[in-house]
Amino acid sequence: MNVRSQDSALRDLNFQVGPQAQGTSSIVSDSARQELRSIGRERLIVVEDDPVTRTMLVGYFSENNFDVVGAGSCAECRQALRARTDLVFLDLQLPDGDGFDLAKEIQATSNAGIIFVTRRDTDVDRILGLEIAGDHYVTKPINLRDLLARARSVLRRRSIDRKAARNHNSIAFGDWIIDLTRRELLGSDGKPVTLTRAEFDLLAALVGADGRPLSRDYLIEVVSNRQAEVDIRTVDALVARLRRKLVGSGTPVIATVTGVGYKLALSERL
Repeated sequence: MNVRSQDSALRDLNFQVGPQAQGTSSIVSDSARQELRSIGRERLIVVEDDPVTRTMLVGYFSENNFDVVGAGSCAECRQALRARTDLVFLDLQLPDGDGFDLAKEIQATSNAGIIFVTRRDTDVDRILGLEIAGDHYVTKPINLRDLLARARSVLRRRSIDRKAARNHNSIAFGDWIIDLTRRELLGSDGKPVTLTRAEFDLLAALVGADGRPLSRDYLIEVVSNRQAEVDIRTVDALVARLRRKLVGSGTPVIATVTGVGYKLALSERL
Protein backbone atom coordinates (compact mmCIF):
# COMPACT_ATOMS: atom_id res chain seq x y z
CA MET A 1 0.00 0.00 0.00
CA ASN A 2 1.53 3.36 -1.00
CA VAL A 3 1.49 6.55 1.04
CA ARG A 4 -1.40 8.06 -0.89
CA SER A 5 -3.63 5.02 -0.43
CA GLN A 6 -2.72 4.82 3.28
CA ASP A 7 -3.74 8.45 3.77
CA SER A 8 -7.01 7.85 1.92
CA ALA A 9 -7.72 4.79 4.05
CA LEU A 10 -7.10 6.74 7.23
CA ARG A 11 -9.39 9.57 6.12
CA ASP A 12 -12.12 7.05 5.36
CA LEU A 13 -11.70 5.44 8.77
CA ASN A 14 -11.85 8.80 10.53
CA PHE A 15 -15.11 9.73 8.82
CA GLN A 16 -18.22 8.99 10.89
CA VAL A 17 -21.80 10.23 10.64
CA GLY A 18 -23.26 11.71 13.82
CA PRO A 19 -21.91 12.22 17.32
CA GLN A 20 -22.74 8.70 18.51
CA ALA A 21 -20.03 7.30 16.29
CA GLN A 22 -17.28 9.55 17.64
CA GLY A 23 -15.96 7.14 20.33
CA THR A 24 -15.93 4.18 17.98
CA SER A 25 -14.20 6.29 15.35
CA SER A 26 -11.29 7.06 17.67
CA ILE A 27 -10.76 3.41 18.61
CA VAL A 28 -11.01 2.07 15.07
CA SER A 29 -8.83 4.75 13.53
CA ASP A 30 -6.06 4.40 16.13
CA SER A 31 -5.96 0.64 15.59
CA ALA A 32 -5.99 1.06 11.83
CA ARG A 33 -3.23 3.64 11.94
CA GLN A 34 -0.98 1.22 13.82
CA GLU A 35 -1.76 -1.60 11.39
CA LEU A 36 -1.18 0.58 8.35
CA ARG A 37 2.10 1.87 9.74
CA SER A 38 3.37 -1.67 10.22
CA ILE A 39 2.53 -3.04 6.78
CA GLY A 40 5.70 -3.80 4.84
CA ARG A 41 8.01 -2.50 7.56
CA GLU A 42 10.67 -4.50 9.38
CA ARG A 43 10.25 -4.59 13.14
CA LEU A 44 13.20 -3.67 15.35
CA ILE A 45 13.71 -3.83 19.11
CA VAL A 46 16.16 -1.42 20.75
CA VAL A 47 17.35 -3.01 24.03
CA GLU A 48 19.10 -0.18 25.86
CA ASP A 49 18.85 0.81 29.53
CA ASP A 50 19.92 4.42 28.93
CA PRO A 51 16.69 6.29 28.08
CA VAL A 52 18.45 9.01 26.09
CA THR A 53 20.24 6.55 23.81
CA ARG A 54 17.14 4.38 23.53
CA THR A 55 14.96 7.33 22.53
CA MET A 56 17.55 8.48 19.99
CA LEU A 57 17.73 5.06 18.32
CA VAL A 58 13.97 4.51 18.35
CA GLY A 59 13.40 7.94 16.81
CA TYR A 60 16.10 7.63 14.16
CA PHE A 61 15.04 4.20 12.90
CA SER A 62 11.36 5.15 13.03
CA GLU A 63 12.17 8.09 10.76
CA ASN A 64 13.89 5.64 8.40
CA ASN A 65 10.70 3.61 7.92
CA PHE A 66 11.15 0.88 10.52
CA ASP A 67 8.62 -0.26 13.09
CA VAL A 68 10.64 0.22 16.31
CA VAL A 69 10.04 -0.83 19.91
CA GLY A 70 12.21 0.27 22.83
CA ALA A 71 13.10 -2.00 25.76
CA GLY A 72 15.03 -0.96 28.85
CA SER A 73 15.67 -4.43 30.27
CA CYS A 74 15.83 -8.14 29.49
CA ALA A 75 12.26 -8.56 30.74
CA GLU A 76 10.93 -5.84 28.43
CA CYS A 77 12.83 -7.37 25.51
CA ARG A 78 11.27 -10.78 26.16
CA GLN A 79 7.85 -9.14 26.21
CA ALA A 80 8.52 -7.35 22.91
CA LEU A 81 9.78 -10.58 21.31
CA ARG A 82 6.28 -12.07 21.57
CA ALA A 83 5.52 -10.26 18.32
CA ARG A 84 7.35 -10.83 15.06
CA THR A 85 10.82 -9.30 15.21
CA ASP A 86 13.36 -8.88 12.42
CA LEU A 87 16.32 -7.31 14.22
CA VAL A 88 17.41 -6.55 17.78
CA PHE A 89 19.89 -3.85 18.83
CA LEU A 90 21.28 -5.24 22.06
CA ASP A 91 23.30 -3.57 24.81
CA LEU A 92 25.42 -5.85 26.99
CA GLN A 93 24.98 -4.17 30.36
CA LEU A 94 21.33 -4.37 31.35
CA PRO A 95 19.74 -3.88 34.78
CA ASP A 96 18.34 -7.40 35.04
CA GLY A 97 20.80 -9.54 33.11
CA ASP A 98 23.73 -9.90 30.75
CA GLY A 99 23.34 -9.10 27.07
CA PHE A 100 25.24 -12.20 25.97
CA ASP A 101 22.85 -14.47 27.87
CA LEU A 102 19.87 -12.62 26.40
CA ALA A 103 21.36 -13.00 22.91
CA LYS A 104 21.42 -16.78 23.39
CA GLU A 105 17.73 -16.68 24.36
CA ILE A 106 16.87 -14.60 21.31
CA GLN A 107 18.75 -16.95 19.03
CA ALA A 108 16.98 -19.97 20.52
CA THR A 109 13.46 -18.55 20.27
CA SER A 110 13.52 -16.12 17.34
CA ASN A 111 14.87 -15.70 13.82
CA ALA A 112 15.73 -12.08 14.51
CA GLY A 113 19.15 -10.71 13.66
CA ILE A 114 21.25 -9.28 16.49
CA ILE A 115 23.52 -6.25 16.46
CA PHE A 116 25.34 -5.61 19.73
CA VAL A 117 25.53 -1.90 20.55
CA THR A 118 27.67 -1.36 23.64
CA ARG A 119 30.48 0.53 25.35
CA ARG A 120 32.38 -2.69 25.99
CA ASP A 121 35.07 -2.60 23.33
CA THR A 122 37.54 -5.33 24.31
CA ASP A 123 38.57 -7.89 21.70
CA VAL A 124 37.34 -10.66 23.99
CA ASP A 125 33.84 -9.17 24.16
CA ARG A 126 33.77 -8.50 20.43
CA ILE A 127 34.82 -12.03 19.50
CA LEU A 128 32.47 -13.59 22.06
CA GLY A 129 29.56 -11.54 20.77
CA LEU A 130 30.13 -12.53 17.15
CA GLU A 131 30.66 -16.18 18.03
CA ILE A 132 27.54 -16.38 20.21
CA ALA A 133 24.91 -14.83 18.03
CA GLY A 134 25.75 -11.36 16.81
CA ASP A 135 25.60 -10.26 13.20
CA HIS A 136 27.59 -7.14 14.05
CA TYR A 137 29.30 -5.67 17.12
CA VAL A 138 29.14 -1.87 17.31
CA THR A 139 30.82 0.16 20.03
CA LYS A 140 29.61 3.49 21.38
CA PRO A 141 29.56 6.39 20.62
CA ILE A 142 27.13 5.42 17.89
CA ASN A 143 27.40 6.54 14.28
CA LEU A 144 23.74 6.43 13.29
CA ARG A 145 24.30 6.27 9.54
CA ASP A 146 26.78 3.42 9.95
CA LEU A 147 24.37 1.57 12.22
CA LEU A 148 21.57 2.05 9.68
CA ALA A 149 23.75 0.61 6.92
CA ARG A 150 24.64 -2.38 9.07
CA ALA A 151 20.99 -2.97 9.96
CA ARG A 152 19.90 -2.90 6.33
CA SER A 153 22.75 -5.25 5.42
CA VAL A 154 21.73 -7.79 8.08
CA LEU A 155 18.07 -7.62 7.10
CA ARG A 156 18.90 -8.03 3.41
CA ARG A 157 21.07 -11.09 4.04
CA ARG A 158 18.48 -12.67 6.32
CA SER A 159 15.81 -12.12 3.69
CA ILE A 160 17.96 -14.01 1.19
CA ASP A 161 18.52 -16.80 3.72
CA ARG A 162 14.76 -17.09 4.35
CA LYS A 163 14.04 -17.38 0.63
CA ALA A 164 16.70 -20.06 0.31
CA ALA A 165 15.20 -21.96 3.23
CA ARG A 166 11.71 -21.79 1.72
CA ASN A 167 12.99 -23.05 -1.62
CA HIS A 168 15.35 -25.59 -0.02
CA ASN A 169 17.91 -24.54 -2.61
CA SER A 170 20.47 -27.08 -3.73
CA ILE A 171 22.38 -25.79 -6.73
CA ALA A 172 24.78 -27.83 -8.84
CA PHE A 173 27.71 -26.13 -10.54
CA GLY A 174 30.60 -27.97 -12.14
CA ASP A 175 31.58 -30.87 -9.89
CA TRP A 176 29.92 -29.45 -6.80
CA ILE A 177 26.54 -29.05 -5.15
CA ILE A 178 25.89 -26.22 -2.72
CA ASP A 179 23.02 -26.59 -0.26
CA LEU A 180 22.05 -23.10 0.87
CA THR A 181 19.71 -24.39 3.55
CA ARG A 182 22.12 -26.77 5.24
CA ARG A 183 25.11 -24.57 4.39
CA GLU A 184 27.01 -27.48 2.89
CA LEU A 185 29.21 -27.86 -0.17
CA LEU A 186 29.48 -31.37 -1.61
CA GLY A 187 32.05 -32.62 -4.12
CA SER A 188 31.42 -35.04 -6.97
CA ASP A 189 32.09 -37.92 -4.56
CA GLY A 190 29.32 -36.69 -2.27
CA LYS A 191 31.75 -35.78 0.48
CA PRO A 192 31.51 -32.34 2.10
CA VAL A 193 34.13 -29.72 1.33
CA THR A 194 35.22 -27.87 4.45
CA LEU A 195 34.58 -24.13 4.15
CA THR A 196 34.77 -21.36 6.68
CA ARG A 197 31.66 -19.26 7.25
CA ALA A 198 33.08 -16.40 5.18
CA GLU A 199 34.13 -18.73 2.34
CA PHE A 200 30.65 -20.26 2.21
CA ASP A 201 28.91 -16.86 2.26
CA LEU A 202 31.09 -15.56 -0.57
CA LEU A 203 30.61 -18.69 -2.69
CA ALA A 204 26.85 -18.68 -2.08
CA ALA A 205 26.68 -15.06 -3.25
CA LEU A 206 28.54 -15.89 -6.46
CA VAL A 207 26.37 -18.95 -7.13
CA GLY A 208 23.21 -16.94 -6.48
CA ALA A 209 24.26 -14.22 -8.91
CA ASP A 210 23.55 -16.48 -11.93
CA GLY A 211 26.87 -15.68 -13.58
CA ARG A 212 26.60 -11.92 -13.06
CA PRO A 213 29.80 -10.31 -11.78
CA LEU A 214 29.74 -9.07 -8.20
CA SER A 215 31.81 -6.10 -7.14
CA ARG A 216 34.42 -6.40 -4.43
CA ASP A 217 32.51 -3.79 -2.40
CA TYR A 218 29.38 -5.96 -2.47
CA LEU A 219 31.36 -9.04 -1.49
CA ILE A 220 32.88 -7.10 1.40
CA GLU A 221 29.33 -6.55 2.65
CA VAL A 222 28.50 -10.23 2.20
CA VAL A 223 31.42 -11.53 4.27
CA SER A 224 31.47 -8.75 6.87
CA ASN A 225 28.49 -10.36 8.62
CA ARG A 226 30.60 -11.86 11.40
CA GLN A 227 34.07 -10.45 10.78
CA ALA A 228 35.13 -7.28 12.52
CA GLU A 229 37.53 -6.01 9.84
CA VAL A 230 36.93 -6.81 6.18
CA ASP A 231 38.41 -5.07 3.15
CA ILE A 232 39.23 -5.78 -0.50
CA ARG A 233 42.31 -7.77 0.48
CA THR A 234 40.14 -10.02 2.64
CA VAL A 235 37.82 -10.73 -0.31
CA ASP A 236 40.78 -11.45 -2.60
CA ALA A 237 42.26 -13.84 -0.02
CA LEU A 238 38.92 -15.66 0.36
CA VAL A 239 38.63 -16.06 -3.42
CA ALA A 240 42.18 -17.45 -3.56
CA ARG A 241 41.35 -19.98 -0.85
CA LEU A 242 38.15 -21.03 -2.62
CA ARG A 243 40.01 -21.51 -5.89
CA ARG A 244 42.46 -23.86 -4.16
CA LYS A 245 39.60 -25.87 -2.65
CA LEU A 246 37.40 -26.01 -5.76
CA VAL A 247 39.60 -28.03 -8.08
CA GLY A 248 38.82 -31.13 -10.07
CA SER A 249 37.10 -30.19 -13.31
CA GLY A 250 40.04 -28.33 -14.80
CA THR A 251 37.79 -25.32 -15.42
CA PRO A 252 38.25 -22.24 -13.22
CA VAL A 253 35.31 -21.91 -10.87
CA ILE A 254 35.70 -18.23 -9.98
CA ALA A 255 36.72 -15.78 -12.67
CA THR A 256 38.14 -12.31 -12.15
CA VAL A 257 36.23 -9.51 -13.89
CA THR A 258 38.70 -6.70 -14.40
CA GLY A 259 37.63 -3.44 -12.82
CA VAL A 260 34.59 -5.04 -11.18
CA GLY A 261 35.22 -8.07 -9.01
CA TYR A 262 34.42 -11.75 -9.46
CA LYS A 263 31.84 -14.05 -11.02
CA LEU A 264 31.11 -17.76 -11.10
CA ALA A 265 32.65 -19.10 -14.31
CA LEU A 266 30.59 -22.29 -14.52
CA SER A 267 26.97 -22.76 -15.57
CA GLU A 268 24.65 -23.31 -12.61
CA ARG A 269 21.74 -25.70 -12.82
CA LEU A 270 19.01 -26.63 -10.33
